[in-house]
Amino acid sequence: MNAQEPRPTPAPENPATQNDKAPPAARPAQPHNPLHGVTLEAMVVGLADYFGWQGLGERIPVRCFQSDPSVSSSLKFLRKTPWAREKVESLYLFMLRDQRRNAQDSN
Repeated sequence: MNAQEPRPTPAPENPATQNDKAPPAARPAQPHNPLHGVTLEAMVVGLADYFGWQGLGERIPVRCFQSDPSVSSSLKFLRKTPWAREKVESLYLFMLRDQRRNAQDSN
């Protein structure tokens, strides 16, 4: 580059990526998202406690819930399989609603 050519200006950063660089306290909170802050392991453990492995295998028919089920084997499978993870998240939300209904009915 010689002195007469203007220097290229850097492109403005994408606003979506600016949030990713912000410290956690500055990121927008998700008060209405029941899955926010819940780990996949917590979901699997909660579902297994609520439905049992057999019930979980009946509701989401995947081998990791039906054949010699364990939390670790389920996590390995779910982390690699987006469609199955979505089903687990959906069932977890159903479980939370069901627990809330049962708590209201008992009061």
